[in-house]
Amino acid sequence: MNLHKLAWRNIWRRKRRTLITAFSIGFGVMLSVTFTGSGDYTYTNMIDTGASMGMGHVTVEPIGYQLKPTLDKRLTAAGRLRARIAGIDGVSDATLRITGQAMFASARQSVGGGFIAVDPAFETPGNNLLLRSLVEGAMFNDGDGLGIVIGSKLAQRLQVTIGKKIVYTTTDVSGEIVSNIARVSGIFTTGIDMVDGIMVLLPIGSVQKTLNYARDEATVIAVIIRDQRHAEGMRDAIAALPEAAGVAVVTWKQSQPDLAGVIAFDKAGNYISQFLVGLLIAVGILNTMLMSVLERTREFGVMMAIGMAPGTLFRLIMVESFWLAVVGLLLGIIITAPWYYFLYHTGIDFSSAFGTDFSYGGVLVDPVFKARLFKESVMAILGGVFMLSLLAGLYPAWRAGRIPPVESLKTI
Repeated sequence: MNLHKLAWRNIWRRKRRTLITAFSIGFGVMLSVTFTGSGDYTYTNMIDTGASMGMGHVTVEPIGYQLKPTLDKRLTAAGRLRARIAGIDGVSDATLRITGQAMFASARQSVGGGFIAVDPAFETPGNNLLLRSLVEGAMFNDGDGLGIVIGSKLAQRLQVTIGKKIVYTTTDVSGEIVSNIARVSGIFTTGIDMVDGIMVLLPIGSVQKTLNYARDEATVIAVIIRDQRHAEGMRDAIAALPEAAGVAVVTWKQSQPDLAGVIAFDKAGNYISQFLVGLLIAVGILNTMLMSVLERTREFGVMMAIGMAPGTLFRLIMVESFWLAVVGLLLGIIITAPWYYFLYHTGIDFSSAFGTDFSYGGVLVDPVFKARLFKESVMAILGGVFMLSLLAGLYPAWRAGRIPPVESLKTI
């Protein structure tokens, strides 16, 4: 008889035990999908959000800017380089930005903070979290104007509203103290207290004049890409451009080391959880297959006595493990599909647990627990569970082929 037909009949001899084992495999698949899917969604969301906070998925900057981000370090001919980067396949946006520290003063208060000078022609809610979080007013529409968009908590501290004037003071390329006046055009609320309390957006043209920058100079080029998983490849592609000679090109892992550390730590915990789930699946299959082998000792003795080789018996048990894994995976897909659909489209709202600050590692986190699986994650889960099922069947299969036929026949 064909081994596959025989193995299929054998696993259904004990239907209850087979179904319990298959459901344990299916439940393990659901847990793996939940852990992996939530990780894929959360990490991508955090990285994309961090990129839209000013530095991009990939950042082009002056050499040494990471160690000492001062305004005397700047990119020259940045506009031409930005245009070349924007033409690379996979790049969603590339924008010139000037980032720095300043003192902001109103008629009633002075507060230290940070600024990002941007060109409104290239800024959109998609590539700029602060624009996406506007709650009052609007973005200034003139790169040479005197508008300013500030965080809601900073506006409270300065006691200013839309239309009020703010004086910002910083140092120019020569280290001289310079000041300029801006008028509040918009107020944003990101949900990150630190960002809402210190950050502002300024027109890049006005800031260039204030800092004595040339018209085509900036401190960074923030590059937004379509898929954050390709950040390293995009970094290499940008660094290979002739216009990128003499500049530093880094990914979000270098420009946002705190975020990279948080994600790496969380991934380690996720891997441990996945390992424990896999261990439970393997132990369940091992227990089922071993019990099946021990119950059929006399049967195996008869089969070997009439000529079945130990190797064939070994393969029979492995084929049984194979079919048990297939049944478990099918049940896993049936069980997991509606759960994954719910997590993908709706999710579970944990906003009450976050309070008012939806940040983790200095980056905005979606308080709704959702899941999203990449193709490689799906293959890893299915392949991992299938391999664990086969590995768990190795010892019972080896045990079945090692029992002497005569001794097996004595067993009743």
